[in-house]
Amino acid sequence: MLEVLNRITEGKGVMEDIALIEELAVGMANNSLCALGQLTPGPVLSALRYFREEFETHILEKRCPAGTCKDLVRAPCVNSCPAGVDVPSYLSLVSEGKYAQGLAIHRKRNPFALVCGRICPAFCEKRCRRGDLDEPIAIRQIKRFMADQEIKNPWTPPLLEANKGQKVAIIGSGPAGLTAALRLAQWGYQVTVFEALSVAGGMMAIGIPEYRLPRDILQAEIDNVRRAGVEIKLNSRLGRDFTIDELMDRQGFSSVVMAIGAHNSRSLRIPGEERDGVWGGTDFLRRVALGDKPDLTGKRVAVVGGGNTAIDAARTALRLGAASVNLVYRRTREEMPAEALEIHEAEEEGIKMTFLANPSRVIGVDKVEGLELVMQDLGEFDDSSRRRPMPIAGSEYVLPVDIILPAIGQSTDVTCADSCGITFNRNTTIKVDRKLCTTRPGVFAAGDAVLGPATVIEAVAQGNQSAMMVDEFLQKGEEASKESWLD
Repeated sequence: MLEVLNRITEGKGVMEDIALIEELAVGMANNSLCALGQLTPGPVLSALRYFREEFETHILEKRCPAGTCKDLVRAPCVNSCPAGVDVPSYLSLVSEGKYAQGLAIHRKRNPFALVCGRICPAFCEKRCRRGDLDEPIAIRQIKRFMADQEIKNPWTPPLLEANKGQKVAIIGSGPAGLTAALRLAQWGYQVTVFEALSVAGGMMAIGIPEYRLPRDILQAEIDNVRRAGVEIKLNSRLGRDFTIDELMDRQGFSSVVMAIGAHNSRSLRIPGEERDGVWGGTDFLRRVALGDKPDLTGKRVAVVGGGNTAIDAARTALRLGAASVNLVYRRTREEMPAEALEIHEAEEEGIKMTFLANPSRVIGVDKVEGLELVMQDLGEFDDSSRRRPMPIAGSEYVLPVDIILPAIGQSTDVTCADSCGITFNRNTTIKVDRKLCTTRPGVFAAGDAVLGPATVIEAVAQGNQSAMMVDEFLQKGEEASKESWLD
């Protein structure tokens, strides 16, 4: 058994090894007479039961998500980056003043260096080896500096393969869709991106406020994708302006990538939520980004949630003139999923944080006049590995507010479910296999529509993967991995 496990950690395993491990473990548990033989299989079988995907990732992708298998991990920072950006190489080049060469390395895995240099959560810094000595290298800031040095030199992505004469449609122009479009264009496909909104960029354009991500910076990186030969059609909504059947049957597209994101705000599901003055957090940010800025002068605003969208909505409301902004979160500060820096900056700007409180109903006749909150106590751990909030009986009180912005999560628009031939999961994400193929042959999916609300860099990683899977599909499954183009 140890020999098989070692083989998997070295990236030499095959899928049959999983069945072999199970067979050996069960045999040992049933037939061993010594305590060692009886107790050893338990942890192995538990690992297979709860972490089977980890075993499959080691075998199929030759990757260790935990970053502990030395043969599969070049450097912890590279391994922790969802897109696998070669951090050590570009940092070394920056130290030598070779900014263009460093940026070229970064763009092989992530074409949005300018964007991520400003808004990436920097998973790489959390695993930086320098942090074992004193503090991690400021990788994101170095990335931003490197990319800014070359911003005046427009990038034309190189074409890596000859024209294949096949068309691919990308539905959605967020980071996943644009990354997939860029890679496929570089590999010789004719790519068209269909975007429902009047601007390209997805949540980068309408979900991240301009004070965090200036629009000229984002536009510069979108223009890079266009220079690769990608056509972006704006105001083109799936189900309204076209269908997948039309793309594949009448417009001649050989494959489709669904990168439609998760743009719908989840509701609070409390009485009175239908009143005027309750706006979804993502809906609010989209309105502002598209120029429809509500006048919040003198208004009292409550934002419900503890993630980055909640923080963005709160800080945006303050910038629109709100007299006060109160962020309501049902757990403690330590459990907030938002970035620590964003939370700190929000407090510095004067946003009040109310912890261990959960909305129970909206107060008001025709419009919002207040938000009833129930104090919470933390109980047992839930599926998110955080302690579950439990209401405290008799602790209700009313927070006087004029505007309520729920930012407790997002979902994917599933209105095309009946006509597009793909299956959605109960949580509204698109059902895909390990190759990101949907239940409809030739149609793939990537980004938030698969992951749920995630980060730009995670969407970029899915864009790379979906492009490789589309290429494999169109080349009739031939083993022609594009990993070499990305390294």
